[in-house]
Amino acid sequence: MVVSSILRQAGRVRILVVEDHALLAKTIAEGLRDAGMAVDIVGDGASAIESATLTHYDVVVLDRDLPVVHGDAVCAALVSGPSEARILMLTAAARVDDRVAGLNLGADDYLPKPFAFEELLARVRSLGRRAPSPSPLVVRGDLVLDTARARASRDGHPIELTAKEFGLLEALCAADGAILSAEALFERVWDERTDPFSNVVAVTVGRLRRKLGDPPLIHTVPGRGYRL
Repeated sequence: MVVSSILRQAGRVRILVVEDHALLAKTIAEGLRDAGMAVDIVGDGASAIESATLTHYDVVVLDRDLPVVHGDAVCAALVSGPSEARILMLTAAARVDDRVAGLNLGADDYLPKPFAFEELLARVRSLGRRAPSPSPLVVRGDLVLDTARARASRDGHPIELTAKEFGLLEALCAADGAILSAEALFERVWDERTDPFSNVVAVTVGRLRRKLGDPPLIHTVPGRGYRL
């Protein structure tokens, strides 16, 4: 899809955490969210395959020992299917042959348990990183986004943005004038903790407009969405 392609270029990382240990899954998700990522959680292999089929993820953090459908089968299904997500496989088995088996299934990286969260975060960031552009700066008229530092300025004046505001603005800039629906923006910037039937996109757009000032940069296209 064109919209999906546009959003993938925006630099926002969406993660699926597949882990049947509820506390560990929650801890991983909260840490990744604190790092500015959108994170969904599922607790079994069948749900993982379903979620990855319905939603675009940049990275799947996949526990190997899963109920319902084993992590190995999930990995194989994702690699052979339409999902473009990179896979970081987790396991309590740290033997070399276990790591080799996981990588041979198509996993992009492998992390034995227990692990330091800082290392998991570094690996997720590495897997989610797209090919670097010539410059981390995105310029649209007098608006400048520094995607490496998550900073924005207009006409040389810095603009204080929340993570969600920056993510939404980054997605609109990446669209380069194309119209993005509220649904497409919601999918990229928010995660499953947010009610999809809420007006959070419209509210965030409203705050962004006020912070960006005049003349208006974000335009509403009735019945279709928003564009920059």
